[in-house]
Amino acid sequence: MRTTARWAATLGLTAAAVCGPLTGAAVATPSSLYAPSALVLTTGHGSEAATATPERAVTLTCAPAASGTHPAAAQACAELRGAGGDFDALAPRTDVWCTKLYDPVVVTVEGVWQGKRVSYERTFGNQCMRDSYGASVFAF
Repeated sequence: MRTTARWAATLGLTAAAVCGPLTGAAVATPSSLYAPSALVLTTGHGSEAATATPERAVTLTCAPAASGTHPAAAQACAELRGAGGDFDALAPRTDVWCTKLYDPVVVTVEGVWQGKRVSYERTFGNQCMRDSYGASVFAF
């Protein structure tokens, strides 16, 4: 009798787990209408990510709304949308003058941009040069 009760409970829980979403219990939320755009950006001193110790990391979510720990999430998302999600298309600001002091800073980006996996790494000559690219994307 105990075995029958266990089987019945197991079968009931399995049926609820499998069929529950099919019965309308899980209604689509508005956020499911957007392709995911969630990124983790890191920065550290060094010439490449493999040898640099990450000094700072932020999250950036752009859909359905800009959010995350990035200090200028709305501006960063707008710049990325303007560049079509291409980090290489971000141009340096023209109103910033940086020294030529070589103190390499590496930036990495991992995550998803509009439903497509992103893996990006770039080394800048110094922190000023990093902060000038894309105005706010890498300024964190």
